[in-house]
Amino acid sequence: MINENICRLLEKELVVALGCTEPVAIALASATAKKYISEPVTSISVKASGNVIKNALSVGIPGMNHTGIDFTAALGMIAGDPSKGLQVLEGVTRNEEEKAIDLVQRGIVSVATADGPEKLFIKVEVKTATEEAIVVISGDHTNISFISQNGKMLVDESNPASSSGSKKADDPVLTIDDLYTFINEVPLHRLDLVKHSVELNSAICKEGLSNDYGLRVGKTLYDQTKKGILSDDLATYSMALSAAGSDARMAGSTMPVMANSGSGNQGIAVTMPVVAAAEKLGVTEEKMLRAVTLSHLLSIHMKSKFGRLSALCGVTVAGASASAAITYLLDDNLDKMKAAIQNTLGNVSGMVCDGAKAGCAMKVATCSSAAVQSAVLASNGLCIPSTNGFIEEDVEKTIENFCRLGAETSSTTDSVLLDMMVNKQR
Repeated sequence: MINENICRLLEKELVVALGCTEPVAIALASATAKKYISEPVTSISVKASGNVIKNALSVGIPGMNHTGIDFTAALGMIAGDPSKGLQVLEGVTRNEEEKAIDLVQRGIVSVATADGPEKLFIKVEVKTATEEAIVVISGDHTNISFISQNGKMLVDESNPASSSGSKKADDPVLTIDDLYTFINEVPLHRLDLVKHSVELNSAICKEGLSNDYGLRVGKTLYDQTKKGILSDDLATYSMALSAAGSDARMAGSTMPVMANSGSGNQGIAVTMPVVAAAEKLGVTEEKMLRAVTLSHLLSIHMKSKFGRLSALCGVTVAGASASAAITYLLDDNLDKMKAAIQNTLGNVSGMVCDGAKAGCAMKVATCSSAAVQSAVLASNGLCIPSTNGFIEEDVEKTIENFCRLGAETSSTTDSVLLDMMVNKQR
């Protein structure tokens, strides 16, 4: 019998997103608040957690020339469509961009860091001459947990204990063994959403390979293979293809991606190294889709403990997930897939998240390379032993240690990183 809980988990965590999800969530909160006012705006106040601020500070906005939290909030107010969720800024025009800039230049928008323990928290308060609307998003990029209009509470589902991005009570308790059984048994027609993730993420990666976005990490790596400076092998192709998608996305491409666990870069990084490996290995589409499904699910599994946002880079989780899926493509057994996860987490565990920006493409490339390396080592029977560092004999315990590393060091690390980001000399 197919595990319907896992199917629902995929439907919940694989979501189409346009643009980096933290600024998009700010725009979503602002666009939602707009529904509850009818007069010209006199002020927009944004308070967000440090994790949100560092990811929304300088990343590109789809189709726009401007960036910034104040601009994003103003853009959501001017032109956002809240019914589109994480595609709230779809179809925004340059004329609407100029209107948003006008709001910012008039000093109408203010931004501050929110107090409190929640890692994903956004509060937008909008005022007119006689009206006020407050919208709060917490825990999840589309979870509108509070709305008030002119002092009257309309929605109040806020619960700090459940809004950190950790596993919810109604989520199924799963193991890697469960996920492996599922991907081997699930009928192919039940994986249409996964197939769509391959289509969307492949499209933006090919766009990044063909055009000069951001730091051009993926395009540069790919071009060097044509010159013979880099080998056109599985590892380099995985790095180039995945990084190209991040290049385009971080630079404000108007192409959507399939996000995983609230992150578009993670959606790319769990998908594309596996797609690249499948292409190089010449496996069937069915084998590729089952492998990508495994990668998506492993990432969801780990992120349920790791949290939506962290002081550590979430692409490390994606790398470990992709590594196991690449090992699956090599026709190895479950134990070797677990070894691939151990190898990757033992390799890239210390990578910090210093916000969403063009440089994220380099981290995507690094974790994609580590995924291939770890898979090849595992395929040859090599695994970091449990005598090393935080690695345990049981891969599930290793994952718990890795997630604990992120959770228990986040507060101090995030504070230092944010201070460096906002106070560096220009």
